[in-house]
Amino acid sequence: MQVLTDDEVPEPDDARPAVVPLAEPADGIPPVIDTPAAFAEAVAAFAQGSGPVASDAERASGYRYGQRTYLVQLRRAGAGTALIDPVAVPDLSPMSDALVGVEFVLHAASQDLPGFREQQLWPTSVFDTELGARILGLERVGLATVVAELLGLGLAKEHSAVDWSTRPLPTEWLRYAALDVEVLVALRDAVAERLEAAGKLEWALEEFEAVRTAPPPPPRVDPWRRTSGMHAVRDTRELAVVRELWLARDESARRRDIAPGRVLPDRAIVAAAKAKPKTVAELVALPEFAGKGTRRRADLWQSAIDRARSLPASALPSSRGPRNGESVPPARAWPDRDPEAAARLAAARAALAEISARVNVPVENLALPELVRRLCWSPPSDTSVRGVGDFLAAGGARPWQVELVAAPLSGAMKG
Repeated sequence: MQVLTDDEVPEPDDARPAVVPLAEPADGIPPVIDTPAAFAEAVAAFAQGSGPVASDAERASGYRYGQRTYLVQLRRAGAGTALIDPVAVPDLSPMSDALVGVEFVLHAASQDLPGFREQQLWPTSVFDTELGARILGLERVGLATVVAELLGLGLAKEHSAVDWSTRPLPTEWLRYAALDVEVLVALRDAVAERLEAAGKLEWALEEFEAVRTAPPPPPRVDPWRRTSGMHAVRDTRELAVVRELWLARDESARRRDIAPGRVLPDRAIVAAAKAKPKTVAELVALPEFAGKGTRRRADLWQSAIDRARSLPASALPSSRGPRNGESVPPARAWPDRDPEAAARLAAARAALAEISARVNVPVENLALPELVRRLCWSPPSDTSVRGVGDFLAAGGARPWQVELVAAPLSGAMKG
């Protein structure tokens, strides 16, 4: 497959008109589908429609616990736009059954597909305009930016981070939600046209299928270690305080269906870990625990701190901790621990950077950084092009990626 350089890829007409704002959905703002009868009508309409299905989902990240979907938007030629309330209509399998073999167009599909699966909506084909834009080498790949660049249309995003669990949903939010799928099919066509011109369409299709069929990620090992500000926590007793407060917060947030950061901010957890207060009075004297809600649950937080303070040394968490099943240490430690591995990694990164510049694809889309680190830290016994290619494929690399990077990475393994 020929890949064109940037100079050879056809550019859009420089006389393209200025960005035109999208103010209203073409068919108006549809009513929210929140009854079985209304949903059955939508299923029938979409089954009779034609072409791809533009799709999107809205969550309440930062407001609710977890990543539950609170609105599903679908649009298809001949059927119009459907705004479905998955709280009221949790089983979307009839829509899934009606659209077997139909392509779903999403922007950043990996964010929305897990929620679709929870609602039993299973696309059998996916086109991801965000991932396609990455493979094209666009510098900015947010939906509004790509729509403006490729279609010359202005898509407002001011409601992207609101609390979508709100009921009833405000009209302005519904307008935003409908507009999000208004131009997705046109964007899909524009992205596909550019991918085809650049010789990258087959690459993108392999990526889309990989996203569609990706299994759920395994549970994180010690997720409490991702608390913001952990770099300031060194002592193992302090780590124990972080862990106990994180676990107490998570249980409270889960029970109340509130985002953990709204129950107790990360900065408060770190502050308590550093201070290790012995009483509730000492705890609430910390500025990070001055809020009314935080003070109201001060007994809960102090109990968690007390548990950490009373642990025997043998039960304290390691200062280094597990790495989610990885045996590969952080790259910054390689020069001291294994200089040869560090040299392999430097050579691999240089090779990938050269390929990235040549084909105009981000390095992280050429090969998963974690997979490259594993290769360099513990190379397979066979470091030929075929051996490295087999290693990459076993780690999830797609055929197009293996074809591009196996030979350069094989060279990096040999020094």
